[in-house]
Amino acid sequence: MPQPDANPGWLTEIELAEARRRLPMLYVEAVPVRTDGAGQVTSLGVLLRSTPLGEITRTVVSGRVRYGETIRDALFRHIENDLGPMAFPLLPPSPDPFTVAEYFPIPGVSAYSDDRQHAVSLAFVVPVTGTCEPRQDALEVTWFTPEEAASDAVWAEMEGGRGTLIRQALAHLGLLR
Repeated sequence: MPQPDANPGWLTEIELAEARRRLPMLYVEAVPVRTDGAGQVTSLGVLLRSTPLGEITRTVVSGRVRYGETIRDALFRHIENDLGPMAFPLLPPSPDPFTVAEYFPIPGVSAYSDDRQHAVSLAFVVPVTGTCEPRQDALEVTWFTPEEAASDAVWAEMEGGRGTLIRQALAHLGLLR
């Protein structure tokens, strides 16, 4: 007798490829931040990653929302996957995104691109209080001051338009100058 799927919300690579050809995918993205005692943002965390083509780029915590999974649970899962179990994110009781980003496989349709798919992403600023140790395909977590994160140099290293996402997060926090 076949065993029930332990994670029915997960797609095989073939199922994912088929879904990506037919439907927009729902993602969550997180810009991890460190704050001082008064709650002011002192730094933003950006991941350094190696792409399948061997390119080195910068990005934010990101990942798909599984079928039947809450946005909150997906956000927590991806923060733990990318930053490690000791990151200790401070998720509010009711997380609200600072923006909704729409990624297209065709460059120029929006500020965001993803050559694999059409995706809609809910983006959040998430304070983290613990130790961040990159996991999975992340090579390191780099902490930038708000001024450094807004720079053209960091913007140019971000993949898929995520430099714009960082600047939107800074604007949402009142830190874009």
